[in-house]
Amino acid sequence: QVQLIESGGGLVQAGGSLRLSCAASGRTFSNHALGWFRQAPGKEREFVAAITWSGNSIKYADSAQGRFAISRDNTKNTVYLQMNSLEPEDTAIYYCVGRSGLWRTSKNEWPYWGQGTQVTVSS
Repeated sequence: QVQLIESGGGLVQAGGSLRLSCAASGRTFSNHALGWFRQAPGKEREFVAAITWSGNSIKYADSAQGRFAISRDNTKNTVYLQMNSLEPEDTAIYYCVGRSGLWRTSKNEWPYWGQGTQVTVSS
């Protein structure tokens, strides 16, 4: 059974930073992309960032580009999302995702999901 467990969410003021972590367990994640989606109240779940197993290919949503940085430590089966210059619009539940092969930006193409961690950015 695959488990993705997020941590690191919380409340932060606008302009602040948070670092999310996601630990994967239950199988080997070699050749698996890992990533992050988010869902704000009343909005659809949207792609944030993803990274291939090798780390050679990374994709960011336009909203994350330049402010967020995704990375992974394959020795720990863990993916990170460093979020800087946070804005109230970044308030959402952030979900860790996994899939075999390359990343995708469609939520329907990620079979593995974590339970989510709340990020709240106050103005």
